[in-house]
Amino acid sequence: MPVKISQLDFGYGERPSRLILKNIDLSIPPRQVVAIMGGSGSGKTTLLRLIGGLVKATRGKTEVFGQSIAEMSKAQLYGVRKRMGMLFQFGALFTDLSVFDNVAFPIREHAAIPESMVRDLVLMKLHAVGLRGAADLMPSQISGGMARRVALARAIALDPELILYDEPFAGLDPISLGITARLIRTLNDALGATSIVVSHDVKETFLIADTIVLIADGSIVAMGTPDQLRVSEDARVRQFIDGGADGPVKFHMPAARSYSEDFGL
Repeated sequence: MPVKISQLDFGYGERPSRLILKNIDLSIPPRQVVAIMGGSGSGKTTLLRLIGGLVKATRGKTEVFGQSIAEMSKAQLYGVRKRMGMLFQFGALFTDLSVFDNVAFPIREHAAIPESMVRDLVLMKLHAVGLRGAADLMPSQISGGMARRVALARAIALDPELILYDEPFAGLDPISLGITARLIRTLNDALGATSIVVSHDVKETFLIADTIVLIADGSIVAMGTPDQLRVSEDARVRQFIDGGADGPVKFHMPAARSYSEDFGL
């Protein structure tokens, strides 16, 4: 398994009073697109941070490519990260580098190859996302949707075995969103990679994912194919998929005082 998480708890601080993730057991099979979904603050992005080794579990184990992330040295972690690609929220391009140099950055950092080969690889990746013609432009000269595709080209620059996507559809117009979703599926299959997609977007994510993992209150509450979740009668699943205001997830945060007391009514 590219990723295996066992009995994992996570909270910030040495003795966290509140766990963000609780008793997570999750195996990510190879060559699949697996979507991690759930409401804001449910722990989805934290799960990506644990897989990438940015934070360590309070309890339990996170294994990537059969190795425990928490037990790795810095050099070992650096080596594992070479096998990963990461698409950050809103792209996170280097604003002072051209589109070409953004995509070339991980290649120059990790691969000791001639610049002529770097050029060929960069243009190949930009062509894969439909932006070879934007190679000489700066990030400020392209649209938000195009910037996300450049970031995707950078994420796959080294043909990673595991690709992590943190809210890849956030802020995109419907056309850019659809293009990005199809690229995630197409590139995953073309590379023979494994993709983990954190997203709120039910429609597009359900179209491209092999497996959906739904997190609520820090725990996995449902897991299955998109078709299995569509027919689920679990109230938490139904509220998330249907976007319902009433259900297990409350719109109002509990308060010590009532509205009437605050306003003297």
